[in-house]
Amino acid sequence: MAEIEDAIERADRESFTRQPPKTLKGQIGYLIKQLKTTRAVAEEIGVSRRSVERYRKGERKHPPRAIAERIDDAVRARWQPQVRKRRQQQAATATGITVETRARFGYTAPIGTTDDGRFRRLTVHLPPTYARRLFDARDAGAGDQQMRQIIAEGFKDIYFQDSGNRAMGLSDVTLNDIDYLDLDY
Repeated sequence: MAEIEDAIERADRESFTRQPPKTLKGQIGYLIKQLKTTRAVAEEIGVSRRSVERYRKGERKHPPRAIAERIDDAVRARWQPQVRKRRQQQAATATGITVETRARFGYTAPIGTTDDGRFRRLTVHLPPTYARRLFDARDAGAGDQQMRQIIAEGFKDIYFQDSGNRAMGLSDVTLNDIDYLDLDY
């Protein structure tokens, strides 16, 4: 899976105002409420309709790990969509996003300066325009490379060029070999 999408998903989970149901029975009940039928829930998590009914009634309490993970993922994907949307909207219009990463940064610089890429650990707050571009790209189905480029452009503008106060000859910044990446908004 793509690093940027994972980081956005983690940031979304941190925005929950209430925790999703933890018990299997609670999770299945929530999915049935959302998807309306046991058949739809069964198709979503890849089990039989009868298994869903057993989980709902509490007759079966411990599904195989893979199924338990699919159930948890399905619940979290549907949990508090308005809260997520509101937090993303706020980041895209007012507060921006904070990106923490350890990655190899490379760049194109004028002759006589170094352009060798090297690992850096950075925590940079990017303005709302970059948050909006990142969310729009993800919603449009952009690949990880395109989303990396948006973050790299934000780092170029805010960190390397200090919002136009230095390193004006710096043209391209690339974000490679991501060790870890975390977003907060």
